[in-house]
Amino acid sequence: MSRNLVLPFLPVPPSEYQQQYFAEIVRAISVYMQNERNPGGGGHTGMVLTNLQTNDQGLELGALFEQDGFIKIAKANTPHVGGLSTTGDVGSVSVITT
Repeated sequence: MSRNLVLPFLPVPPSEYQQQYFAEIVRAISVYMQNERNPGGGGHTGMVLTNLQTNDQGLELGALFEQDGFIKIAKANTPHVGGLSTTGDVGSVSVITT
């Protein structure tokens, strides 16, 4: 998944060891690791989601899906199985007219 991160600059190594070069490499790797750990941000004023799955089967945690007209987020320990439905009845009613 790409978050449009700019990869840090890795300097060309000198022919002999230089402390400054090593410091630049450590800084570049630190920037890269910080970017990878940061989930990033997003601010949207409009969005269209098409062809969303109707249950969370096979989705990674945090992925979006649509169920009964609602956008939901796949979460651990909160399953949304496809095809789940129930029916029931409670007795019967008779209407007699005279």
